[in-house]
Amino acid sequence: MAHLHHRLSIAIKVSEKEFCCRYGGAKFDSMNFIKQRGRIKNRGLMHTCSYSTSADQQRKLAAQDVDPNPRISELGYLVNDVDWQVRRMAETEHEMREVASVQAEAFHQPMLLFDDLFFDFFKAEVLAGLLYRLKGSPPDSVINRYACLVAEQSDNQEVEKEVVGVVDVTVDREGSVLQHLPGAKEYLYVSGIAVLNRFRRKKVATALLKACDSLSAIWGFDYLVLRAYEDDYGARKLYSNAGYKVVSGDLPWMTSWIGRRRRVLMVKQTDTRSAH
Repeated sequence: MAHLHHRLSIAIKVSEKEFCCRYGGAKFDSMNFIKQRGRIKNRGLMHTCSYSTSADQQRKLAAQDVDPNPRISELGYLVNDVDWQVRRMAETEHEMREVASVQAEAFHQPMLLFDDLFFDFFKAEVLAGLLYRLKGSPPDSVINRYACLVAEQSDNQEVEKEVVGVVDVTVDREGSVLQHLPGAKEYLYVSGIAVLNRFRRKKVATALLKACDSLSAIWGFDYLVLRAYEDDYGARKLYSNAGYKVVSGDLPWMTSWIGRRRRVLMVKQTDTRSAH
């Protein structure tokens, strides 16, 4: 089961506004962005990426004792237990493709016809959304506004570990949410929690949520916020066990009256003192 406050019913027909709402970004022309960045090939992989670091560049940086991924060295592992390690995503082409694949696998709904093509478009949308959010929070930025966290196996001795889970964390200030957060001007919004099918029910999502707690403390935010479908009891149990509480729900004329699933808003207050 993938944990996301929205699911895409038909990948290729998702509107820009709806897609950006689900993935935490502002409205943008995603398909035009994709065309400018590269072309879809081999289940949605893209040729170019402005945030990639080539193997030659990495070797040069290593020789100079410079970390090619400063965000990882800044935070290290946010969670490092017996089974799973969680850190910020390395902004390399390979790892961003891995992240897009994990989320696409989790949220793509199979089609009877041309399923591979639909999957290609969907994964390209996810990757474009990821690039767009990273563009708004570049590696050298002093102010953190967005982070993509990735989970990998602790006991995996491979040099390049496989990304098995992903979560997006974005600074937000939606008024309808802030009214439930006493004294807060902003909060961290958690979305896009996804785990590879073969690693589900193995506490990967729990590790990702713990990492969100750590990031919230490091960045100095008092509240974590997420949304879940009201009837998705598995996801709600996961979030409740992690300390989230339901504070409100979608209005009926925005959901049930027009045939959409109702969502609930869930909030967790964090202890920023744990980062000090």
